[in-house]
Parts: sequence; structure tokens; C-alpha cells
Amino acid sequence: MQYFFENILVIDPYRGIHEHRNILIEQGMILHSSTEHIEIPQNTIHIEASHLIAAPGFVDMHVHLREPGQEYKETIESGTLAAANGGFTDIVCMPNTLPALDSKINLEYVKNRAKDNIVNVHVCAATTIGREGKLLSPMIDLIDAGAIMFSDDGSCIENAEMMRIAFDYVAPFDALLTQHCEEHSLTKNFVIHEGTVSADLGLKGYPTVAEEIIVSRDIQLAAYCGNRRYHVSHLSTEGSVQLVREAKAKGQRISCEVTPHHFILTDKAVLEYGTHAKMNPPLREQSDIEAILTGLQDGTIDAIATDHAPHAIHEKNCELAIAANGITGIETCIGLAFQFLVNSNLISLDRFVYLLSTGPRNILQIQHPNLEKGESACITIFDKNAEWTVSTKNMKSKSVNTPFDNWKLLGKPAFIFNNNQVYKSEL
Repeated sequence: MQYFFENILVIDPYRGIHEHRNILIEQGMILHSSTEHIEIPQNTIHIEASHLIAAPGFVDMHVHLREPGQEYKETIESGTLAAANGGFTDIVCMPNTLPALDSKINLEYVKNRAKDNIVNVHVCAATTIGREGKLLSPMIDLIDAGAIMFSDDGSCIENAEMMRIAFDYVAPFDALLTQHCEEHSLTKNFVIHEGTVSADLGLKGYPTVAEEIIVSRDIQLAAYCGNRRYHVSHLSTEGSVQLVREAKAKGQRISCEVTPHHFILTDKAVLEYGTHAKMNPPLREQSDIEAILTGLQDGTIDAIATDHAPHAIHEKNCELAIAANGITGIETCIGLAFQFLVNSNLISLDRFVYLLSTGPRNILQIQHPNLEKGESACITIFDKNAEWTVSTKNMKSKSVNTPFDNWKLLGKPAFIFNNNQVYKSEL
């Protein structure tokens, strides 16, 4: 099948491209990509595309696929279908599965299950065995098996010596370590962010300093161990933004990501959305949102990721204190980020594409797709003019735990092309 996109806006921050082009794609190959007009072959799907934007495939570097072990929440099949529906060509699956992704055989299981998919599935392997923070995983074997970074995500490596050993052990490979930054002694049995809302509701809170203590410690360890590569997952506080900013100013190889829910919602959302506003790290305060928005604007924050965390209905349809943490996000990300960042005039279209494609690819050191003639198509296409209403009925994830159901947004995924396949979003 051939697709011809007439007068589509091509944005590629990595190569400095921002121009309208005519693009012809057939069987996964870009046959034409220029400002010149061509004769359109017969039986071609011809799309007048002045309202569409083509970008190097978007990457969500923080996704929970739940398989193996929790397939009742999500599977590799349903999670990658949700990613395609949400406009992503690449995702990184996190290691807090059952069993954890802490061995070569477990990594190979995921890779084999994801084989021949339209969405590339990269693997973040566990830093320690069972994500228990006690014994280092076979990290070199995991690198050989294709691990793209390491984390005990969902759990924080609290022991500083263990984190130091991990930095030193993978130093010859210049591997990327990332961390769920949470000083657990300050957050045990937390329900929401520690602030006026938690006080009013009489709930155990998670203070911002619990995140910032680990961010600060790990940045210092990364420097001490020889300026190692280090990534802060789902950053959520004003203090964490500043810590990353200062580390970068010193020349450290530090990067970070932020989720749409952390730059849109505050802890007050729990009063309206209940358990669908419960997550880890928790939603914070307006001052934290403002700091994150500034970080997105000034380059402190490198990527937008979703922390897509599917849960079964019974795990959310319960008391707030015992509900599971996390929300789905991979199918709402483009719309939310476009609505609240681009449409709100906080960032440019180029910066938007950078945060969802160029930035995560730089962090992960994976290939930057080329939207030129003769190249394999790895493209995300989204509609900057599409007004749509979020509906869980149109989502492909097995889970529907989102506070954004029925939200009206501007900006919507349209197509992805990857691995000689095409998917048209059904959102």
C-alpha cells in the first residue's frame, strides 16, 4: 500500500529540518521526500496533509508492559498496540515484572514476544536481582542481551554503596543507569503528596524531599564515579528540576524525563478523580508544575515519557489508601502534551518533537530516523488541528485507569510507519 502525504510539515530537530514536503511511502520505504511535486502512482492513498506533522518516530522511554507475570493488566501485545495507537514507534519497557527482568532469559522472553512488531520494544533491565537492592544483576550479560538501560523501577536502590558499585561495574560499557528516586524511609505507607490536601484528608503524605534526597545523592555518585551517565525517571518536584539544572551546568551527563500528568495535575486532582489521581511519584503542587514547565522550556528536562502503568479495575476501584499507584498514559500523551505545551504557547513545535523523539533517542543512544528519500520509514504523524475527546472505549490498552477520560484536547496522533508496517490511530 502506498501513502502520499501532500504538503505535510516535516520537523526533525536532530537534522534541523522544518519545512513542508510531499512524502510518498510504499511498503515501509520513503520513495519521495521533498518540496517538489510528483506524479502520484495509481492506487495510492492521497492525503492533503497541510494540517499534519511528520516527525522521526516518537519514543516513550518509560512503559510498563506487565508481561511476564501480570498479563491481566497488560501484555506485550496490548501494550504495543496501545503505543501504536498513541503515536509511538519505540518504547522502553520497565523491569518490574514477575519475575523481574534481571536475567538474560527473561530479557530474551520479552524480545521474542515483541518480535516483528510495528513498535520497537527496548528493554530496561533490573539493576539488582529481584529489584531488591541487595545483589547486582548480571549487568554485562544483560547488556549483551540488549538491555538499553538499568533501573529497579518501582523500587529505589536505597543503599548508596550498591548504587556506587553499579556505576563502577558498567563504567567500561558506559551504560545508562536510571532510578526511581524515593527515600523509602520517608514515604512508607504514603497515599498522596505531603501538603495541605493530605493534611485535610488525614492521609500519609510523600514529601518532596524524599525524591530530592535520592536525586542529589545519585548525581553526586555519578560525578564521583567518573561522570557516569545517569537519568532521573519521572521527575516531579521543583527541587529535582533545580538539582538536574545545576548538574548539567557543571558538565555532568545527567538527563531526566517528566510525565504529562506531572505538568498538568496537582495533588488537588485526587479530590475529583480519586484513585485515578494516585501515583508514584505523587501529583505535586502548582509551584512544582511551574518549575517543570520552566525546565521543559529551558532544556533542563530532556524528554516527555508516560510512565504508562496499567492496572485492573479492582486495583483502582477501592479505598484510596490501598489502591495501586499509576495511570495509563501512552494513548493520551501526544494530545495532552500538545494541548498544554504547544497550544498554550509554552513551547514550539520543534521543541515538542524534540521532547518526544530527539531527546529520548539522545538519552538512549538509539538511531535517529531519517525522513529522506531511500530511507526506511520510522515516522510519527500527528494532526495539530484535530479536536478530539479522550475515550477509554477507543483505547487499545487492557486497562483504563486514567483521570483524562472525556477530556477535550487539540492535537492527535494520526499514523505511525515503522518496520515496514503502518498503523492509523483509532483514538
